[in-house]
Amino acid sequence: MTKIKICGLRRMEDITIVNELQPEYIGFVFCPCSRRYIKPEEAARLREKLSPGIRAVGVFVDASVEMVSDLIRQDVISIVQLHGRENAAYISELRERTDGKARIIKAELIHTEEDLRRASGSTADSVLLDAGLGAGKTFDWQLLRDFGRPYFLAGGLTIANVSGAVRTLQPYAVDVSSGVETDGYKDPAKVEAFITAVREADAAGRTRQEASA
Repeated sequence: MTKIKICGLRRMEDITIVNELQPEYIGFVFCPCSRRYIKPEEAARLREKLSPGIRAVGVFVDASVEMVSDLIRQDVISIVQLHGRENAAYISELRERTDGKARIIKAELIHTEEDLRRASGSTADSVLLDAGLGAGKTFDWQLLRDFGRPYFLAGGLTIANVSGAVRTLQPYAVDVSSGVETDGYKDPAKVEAFITAVREADAAGRTRQEASA
């Protein structure tokens, strides 16, 4: 089953939405460069109200290892998503500082097959394939036809195109932010429609597999 991540939560209203609809993951953006930036203390307040079945991901761009590991130790997040120039040494140090407790996702911007080769060799636990940090743009999904490891698919996903992405690519997870917003804020109707589209595409895929078995 394709997992779902709703990223860029910053209001208690957002927590209410996801607690009702139950995606597998949510994301807090800790990069001040983003309009979805949330202060760590505010993220901690929201995390306390998050349903236990939903995992909180922290999104960072070249943040210090100390800052990231502190948020893990404080149980504000349990998964780290890295969008900057963080390398294998950074990932190794983060694992050491958190006693290996944090799952680490490395985001890679995909424009060419060389970008995919770099993503394939990442030492992170998972990779997220994107067109740009919060840019709301897709990349050429045809590049993924031979990609050999599970991945989070991000970049320009919407209610209109996510079903096709799930059916065609069968990613481990899909990651959405601007695609479920209205006027810059999470829209409960759009979040529900997005999650429904993913679940229905998954169900249709299972039905086809059973029919051909």
